[in-house]
Order: sequence, then structure tokens, then C-alpha cells
Amino acid sequence: MPPSAARECLLFLIPLAVVSQLLGAGFYFGGSNLCLAGFFVTLVLMAAVAAFFRDPDRQVPEDEQLVVAAADGLIVGIEDMTESPFGPGEWKRIAIYLSVFDVHVNRMPVSGKVLDTFYKPGKFHDVRDPRCSLANEYLAWLIECPAATGGKVVVRQIAGLVARRIVAFSSKGDELERGHRFGMIRFGSRTEIYLPPDVEVLVTMGQRVWGAATPIARLPHK
Repeated sequence: MPPSAARECLLFLIPLAVVSQLLGAGFYFGGSNLCLAGFFVTLVLMAAVAAFFRDPDRQVPEDEQLVVAAADGLIVGIEDMTESPFGPGEWKRIAIYLSVFDVHVNRMPVSGKVLDTFYKPGKFHDVRDPRCSLANEYLAWLIECPAATGGKVVVRQIAGLVARRIVAFSSKGDELERGHRFGMIRFGSRTEIYLPPDVEVLVTMGQRVWGAATPIARLPHK
């Protein structure tokens, strides 16, 4: 687990570990069955937290023209768009839904420089609801990608009904490679990738993808 994801995990594990020790002490010294039950519940919660924050290494495809998935999950949208979070333009948007059981660390879909970020507070609709793209809280990333037509790619992290915190591991000005861990969303969310309209889409609706490993589109050769 990389340092950024580990730090987020420890925010939950340390309090749970303290509670488990107190409950264990309560059972050991007082014989309370309630403390014993609570002790095992906290152990289960600690295991669930560790599973949620898992962050396996991935093999990034060698072909630089391939755009990789920015997250684990299911493809829930492939649409032509006339605007992005950074303004009007022609885009092909690919949306990925992450359940609470998916890896929630986000990966960079292309190599490039972070030109800008834009945070918008909002609501917390279920991310399977079409309204979420406009209404929900999100953090958008504008990436300078020389390999793409127009030289720009946008990634948007969207918080959902359960996910209430978007975490950034990178910032404006960073040079990032495909597959680089740039952030995460806690706990269940949606990630959208805005690509030039001339890309060849390589995924279909309902397909399962894995961040940094699954090619979702191919950029045309210039």
C-alpha cells in the first residue's frame, strides 16, 4: 500500500485498534460478554477497512496510445459531450462506477502534466443516478496530454451516496505517468474520463475494468 493510501487507512484503523484494545481489556478484567462481542466486531471492521484501502500493483500496458482505466469498476457511461468541468468542447466521456467492494485508488489514464484542478461542492446522490455528474461533489483534473488530439484530457472524481470524501495525492504542476496513483474516493463512487472525440473506444457498457491495467480507449496516431 503506497504512503498516501496507507495514511488514509490509518485514520480508520488506529481508532478501531484503540477501541478493540479497550474492549479486550474490559473482557479480560471484567469478564463482560458485551465487551467480548464488541472486541470481535471491531476486528471485523478493521479487516473491512484494510480490504477497502487495498491498493495492488498493476501492470500498465506498454503502448502509449492506450488510455487505461482511471479506476476499478463497471463501465456505466460512454457518451459524446459538448462540455467538461473546465468548459465547452467536444469530448468522449467514459464513466466508471465503483462499488464499496472495488479498489478505490484512482490511477492516471494518460501520461501528462496536471494543468489545473477544480473542486465543486455538491450533493451526494447515488453515483448510478444520471444526476450525479452535475449535482454531486467532485474534483476535476485537467491533464496536458501531448499524445491526445487537442492536447487535453480531463478526469473527474465524483463523491456518491456513501463516498463523502475525495482525496488528492497529486496537485497542479505534477508530471504524472499512466497508471500513477493520483487520488482516491471513500467509500463507493464514480470516476469519469473525458477524451478527444476521435478516440477509439475499447470498452462496452457493463464491462468490468481495472485501474491502470485495462485499456479503455486508443488515441489516434498523429
